[in-house]
Amino acid sequence: MRAIKSKDTSVEVLLRKALWKRGYRYRKNDKTIIGTPDIVFKKYRIAIFIDSEFFHGYNWEIKKTKLHGNRDYWIAKIERNMARDKKVNESLLSKGWVVLRFWGFDVKKNLQGCLKIIETQVDEMKKKIFYIDNEKFL
Repeated sequence: MRAIKSKDTSVEVLLRKALWKRGYRYRKNDKTIIGTPDIVFKKYRIAIFIDSEFFHGYNWEIKKTKLHGNRDYWIAKIERNMARDKKVNESLLSKGWVVLRFWGFDVKKNLQGCLKIIETQVDEMKKKIFYIDNEKFL
């Protein structure tokens, strides 16, 4: 378990570099935000998580039947991770944040699609901020 990276994984770096190249500025692994998102746009209240398929339970109902070594440990661990992810999502959403979660393989195979989703959300939040700011002057 010591060898498992929790931040600066190859898919995180890939997405961050692509965002930076497009001119987006962000914070990474911000501990002040619940769940410590991998990428944060604080101004727009957008939290982005890049989840590994194994540790966050992609296709969990199928995958858990195929676990062999130390089965009880892994099932409990991954299900706790999934429950924690759900709790983090609910907490952030209740505070007005937009939560985006991408599977690692989605970032690798469809980087442009992931970027498009992020850009769309940033644009939507920019519009909301603009209108909120304008309401002060009305």
